[in-house]
Amino acid sequence: MKQFTLGMIGLGTMGRNLLLNMADNGFQVTGYDKDPKMLKKLEEDGKAHDLKGFASLEDFIQSLELPRRVMLLVPAGPIVDSVIQELVPLLSKGDMIIDSGNSHFTDTSRRADELSKQGIHFFGMGISGGEEGARFGPSMMPGGDKQAYNAVKPILEAVSAKVNGDPCVTYIGPGASGHFVKMVHNGIEYAMMQVLAETYALLKHSLGYSNEQIYTTFDKWNNGRLKSFLLEVTKDIFKVKDPKTGNLLLDMIKDEAKSKGTGKWTSQVSMDLQLPIPTINEAVSTRDLSKFKSLRVALSKALPHQGEAIDHKEAFEVQLEQALYFAMIISYAQGLHLLEAASAEYKYELNLKEISQIWRGGCIIRAELLEDIYQAYKKNPELPHLFSDESIQHKLKDIVPGTRHVVITAIAHGIAIPCYASALTYYDSLRTANSPLNLTQAQRDFFGAHTFERVDEEGIFHADWNSTN
Repeated sequence: MKQFTLGMIGLGTMGRNLLLNMADNGFQVTGYDKDPKMLKKLEEDGKAHDLKGFASLEDFIQSLELPRRVMLLVPAGPIVDSVIQELVPLLSKGDMIIDSGNSHFTDTSRRADELSKQGIHFFGMGISGGEEGARFGPSMMPGGDKQAYNAVKPILEAVSAKVNGDPCVTYIGPGASGHFVKMVHNGIEYAMMQVLAETYALLKHSLGYSNEQIYTTFDKWNNGRLKSFLLEVTKDIFKVKDPKTGNLLLDMIKDEAKSKGTGKWTSQVSMDLQLPIPTINEAVSTRDLSKFKSLRVALSKALPHQGEAIDHKEAFEVQLEQALYFAMIISYAQGLHLLEAASAEYKYELNLKEISQIWRGGCIIRAELLEDIYQAYKKNPELPHLFSDESIQHKLKDIVPGTRHVVITAIAHGIAIPCYASALTYYDSLRTANSPLNLTQAQRDFFGAHTFERVDEEGIFHADWNSTN
């Protein structure tokens, strides 16, 4: 029987496209799926490489070279555990399992511990880029068992996206670091998508732009410093017509956003680590708020707001471009700061320079800005925060006045801009040397005797707040 270098379990769009990518790069690969339609689709799409899959798990496992390299691309959650339970009796010590779905990092840690006791190598790997990325070059974030990673490193580097010749994959770190970094990547993605949605609202309702004008504006911006995958696909949305009505398809889509949970996980872990990511949190909350459609419709009639017209539209468009660039910087900054905190807490040994490097290509949050972020961490790997970099500081100083004007205008017009507003407040909070939170500590000590620290001497203190003195 022909022996294969790697086998894929799960031949949906992502798994199938990744196998085709591997075959294009000269690797002998195969797949397994319970659905005969998926096996047939793999055979049809992989005809040039005589690519075939297996309907029998036992035959699939026996077809793999030793040590066996088995990659999973199945839905996160109980299905992953179910597949692993089926696999383990068929594997030998030294074989490896690579979970490439969007598993929660705590599940990855548990699975790695359980499998290591049985002599099976395991690591989690986040993949970003969607179906096109999987087919032609994704960004990949593998973390965990380094011995297992090294066994598939040549394959991953070959199929990954490339930027300036550099593969957009690197060993992230021990434990569940790969899935953790992918989770935060998705949190940043949530924030960027919401900021683009708020920009759309401002162009449409504050400036009164038509769909064609919005397309032209986004297209112009995407040819400048805002060039990114998300802006590119966003502008293209404004060209797609609905075949049923002839209207712009976007105008026929209900304004209720759904999610698969990775943004929520990012917000939850930020609370656990006490590391603020307010713009990402607002993006998660806004998707949830969008689900209250009937309530929103009713309140729009009961609580109407009439904003003033904008006189200088061209100037406002310039300021809006600045605000969008500002919010993009903030989104990355918050995600990277969370990664730094997680690295210390979970001992992930994350290298933010390498992470920003592999995000430059293949992934959903790839953008021109990431080159500047990569250079910032390359210059100073110990950077305490992205705002600490001088070149980033110069960018922020240049664009914050325009950002303030955009936020003020949106508020005056009654247009909800949760991510823009939180991004600006986050910036202002971090650059405030003396915050009003001394009052919060005084309040806590007044009603709960929670104590406080002083600015003029070391120690922990409690005051008699009811004293007349």
